Amino acid sequence: MERPKICMTLTGSTLSEDLSLLEKYRSYIDMVELRVDFLNVDERLLVRRFPALAGIPCVLTIRRAIDGGQYVEGEGARTVMFARSLSFADSDTSKNFAYVDFEEDFHVPSLQDAALAFGTRIIRSVHDMKNPIKNLSQRLDSLMTSGYEIPKIAFMPHSLADVTDLFKEAAKLKDRQHILIAMGQLGLPSRILAAKLKNYLTFCSPEEKNESISNLGHIDPKTLNEVYNFTAVGENTKVFGITGWPLAATSSPQLHNSGFQGHNINAVYVPVRTPVVKDAVEFADALGMTGMSVTVCHKENVLDCVWEQDDKVKAIGSSNTIVKVGGNWKAYNTDGTGFTRSLLNFTGTKDLHGWKVSIIGAGGAAKAIAWAVKSLRAKACVFNRTVSKAVALAEKYGFEYEALPSEASESTVKKLRRYSDLIIQTTSVGMGASGPSNPENDPLFFYEFTGKEMLFDIVYVPPITPIMHRASEFGCKVCNGYDMLRFQGYEQFELFTGEKY
Repeated sequence: MERPKICMTLTGSTLSEDLSLLEKYRSYIDMVELRVDFLNVDERLLVRRFPALAGIPCVLTIRRAIDGGQYVEGEGARTVMFARSLSFADSDTSKNFAYVDFEEDFHVPSLQDAALAFGTRIIRSVHDMKNPIKNLSQRLDSLMTSGYEIPKIAFMPHSLADVTDLFKEAAKLKDRQHILIAMGQLGLPSRILAAKLKNYLTFCSPEEKNESISNLGHIDPKTLNEVYNFTAVGENTKVFGITGWPLAATSSPQLHNSGFQGHNINAVYVPVRTPVVKDAVEFADALGMTGMSVTVCHKENVLDCVWEQDDKVKAIGSSNTIVKVGGNWKAYNTDGTGFTRSLLNFTGTKDLHGWKVSIIGAGGAAKAIAWAVKSLRAKACVFNRTVSKAVALAEKYGFEYEALPSEASESTVKKLRRYSDLIIQTTSVGMGASGPSNPENDPLFFYEFTGKEMLFDIVYVPPITPIMHRASEFGCKVCNGYDMLRFQGYEQFELFTGEKY
């Protein structure tokens, strides 16, 4: 069965800019969508020549502001622009627009007749930039005024549950001549798993232009191909994933998808973003997923969604992995062993006997790390903004605890000095951060390193966080969480597939 096509949306201000981006990504795509509404006014007069210059099937789109576009002039002017862009059809159809996007309420018989006469297929679209759209089957039927049209529905989900409903409804459809899209970051699975939706195509954007249409939730075509192996994803491909919130950055898809390809396993691993972990589990059930990674901030709450916990999860009190066992979800924790292996590589020791360790944070990751630190025979102090959580975690292992203030505190600094052989930063603070250290990106911004501390930050994006940069300037040995990610990921992979990574 033919896979969905990859269509790259071009939102440059000039045709030359769009053509330059097309050349960069040509090997990753099947077609492009020219967003005329993003072009400078004088460039819009030259649109007719674009298909011949592009040398690839092109979609003509002039998106109105009400539908999430940039076009604010009247419908009369837009009609003329469509006519000019479709006119003077070439006998070589490759030099004409292969598709034109007309909205649900845009019916101009002369334009529709011209498109049909020129061999240009009409994508009949409906967009809701604020709300989900229900009754998809009926809406698709209403968009089809002839057998030559491709109906398209794109909506903004309020929650991951709306995306789950999209996949459930799509499973009932029989044809592949439609386009169904959940927009925004919640809707990313609808882009990657277009084959599961039986979509005619999926949209993506050049990395350089994703910010200009950030509300759509596009990814770039290189990532779509190289990380998610999109061209190999079909209706029978098994789906795994990672859930968290906001899940702004993760390298887990690259790790697991590379493993699937290396073992010739027909599977794909995708981000499943949601602030409600129960929604992620229901999404997984709807898609028949049998394994999922769990990250910030769901490692503790996910325990309410599983039928069984392994001994390590019971000991730690958090889970970073759930797997279907006998039809029910079982929770595992590979963070503890992944961290232990990475930490001992970093310290060059067999254990931490005699070490005094500061653990920054008291969330799901900190729970696994505290378990590992105790297993390695170190003494530790837990620092956290919410002192009650620090108390609960510290008392479990006989550690000390201390508040983590929003400004310098003599008591906190004194305690950090006492437990400064190794400082382990377990929070998401610093993730995706750039620039110098400040209270927003450095949980210990008030602490002056002496150069004798070792710092382990479980964040790995960026590779050097602000706190790591500051510590290294004082001469401290530092390490990020990438090796921890790898080692816990290898164990997850074996739980998912039964094979060693």
